[in-house]
Amino acid sequence: MSTTDTKHETEITAGTTLPTIVVVREFDAPVDRVHRAWTDPVLFAQWLGPKSLETRIEQWDCRTGGSWRYSSIRDGEAIASFFGSFHEIRSDRIVQTFTYVGFPDGVALETIRFDALADDRTRITSTMLVDSFEGRDGLLSSGMDVGVTEGYVKLDALLGRTA
Repeated sequence: MSTTDTKHETEITAGTTLPTIVVVREFDAPVDRVHRAWTDPVLFAQWLGPKSLETRIEQWDCRTGGSWRYSSIRDGEAIASFFGSFHEIRSDRIVQTFTYVGFPDGVALETIRFDALADDRTRITSTMLVDSFEGRDGLLSSGMDVGVTEGYVKLDALLGRTA
């Protein structure tokens, strides 16, 4: 599945031999700025998710061995909550777990790679290994593509404002 959200295309693909979801997207900003948008809780909350939701950070210890928790907010009310652990934070990648509170047995392992491109651009590749094909398909059918795509449009705008 590919969607064009601005001048960049977001590619979302499901693995055929493993229950994975791979998201690839380029940004017009250097790796350090894109990485910071993923690790700074104030910045992260500004771009994550669809336009119709806000993100409220409830816990954020962004370091190897740290943990996180946030909720998606609509009209002042939490409609979904997520939590996980940061397994590795490096300048070129983040490895973390991801769990939806409504399905606590469905832990996914996500690796986000930050690759430097020419002209101070960055390609991110997020690979999420889900616990089962059913869990993966549930994520894909949940509107995840809208949240990812709209979130990346918000991240484009944020990267254009921050230095």
